[in-house]
Amino acid sequence: MPNLLMPLFMVIIAIVSIQFGASMAKGLFPLVGAYGATTLRLGIASILLLIIWRPWRSRLTKKSYLSIGIYGASLGLMNLLFYISLERIPLGIAVALEFTGPLAVSLLHSKKPIDFLWALLAAIGIFLILPMTEATGSLDLLGVLFALGAGFCWALYILFGQKAGGDEHAGIVTSLGMFVATIVILPFNFIFSNKSIFVPEAMPLAFGVAILSSALPYSLEMVSLKKIPAKTFGILMSLEPAIAALMGFLFLTEVLTGRQLIAMACIICASLGGTMGVKKKAPADV
Repeated sequence: MPNLLMPLFMVIIAIVSIQFGASMAKGLFPLVGAYGATTLRLGIASILLLIIWRPWRSRLTKKSYLSIGIYGASLGLMNLLFYISLERIPLGIAVALEFTGPLAVSLLHSKKPIDFLWALLAAIGIFLILPMTEATGSLDLLGVLFALGAGFCWALYILFGQKAGGDEHAGIVTSLGMFVATIVILPFNFIFSNKSIFVPEAMPLAFGVAILSSALPYSLEMVSLKKIPAKTFGILMSLEPAIAALMGFLFLTEVLTGRQLIAMACIICASLGGTMGVKKKAPADV
């Protein structure tokens, strides 16, 4: 058990780092918008990871390039949709809805009857979040849909990330995937955003977001995954919506309603249950 304390601590630090970085990213929105914040985060992170891992020294197969390409594209779209959702809904809710992606992957890989319970619990959580009536309509519907779209892209990221990572070094796959993600979302920034990303006062914050949301947690997770069981890793990751809600409350003054907290609890419990029934390697977060 003592040998597990350090890697467990590293996972917790990674989770806190990711969600603190997400709360910082909201501070970028007034300066460069969600599109610009995504571009800066992925662009800076890809440069850092390319310098660290130097993937050009490795020889990849055509099959690996294809898998990394799809993995990178899904990574870019996932981040973009997530940041767009953050413009409209609280951080904790966005993370909880995004978690439906990895939850779906977990349930698809497990055939136990109890998985129907986890799927039902997640569906209840989503239903409680949806602004169906005036009484529950405080959330922006488009923000909810964008967060669910980010979850769908996260599912693709997991599937193709596992495929690409099975043949190549994780650092090589991550750095190239991040580079592809940056290229994929660049056109969206220039087409749909009316704000420039070349804002000097935004750069220090963007650099901090890139490190806290990408470079640091990815490095910590890659090290910890080698030393702790995948199921333990997945259980800890399932707590991310709660950490996100805490960060939103502390740094963004986002206060959730009782209905929204119950919805988040349903999704977290579903994620925990689904994770405990899967024996495959847990995916890293983004």
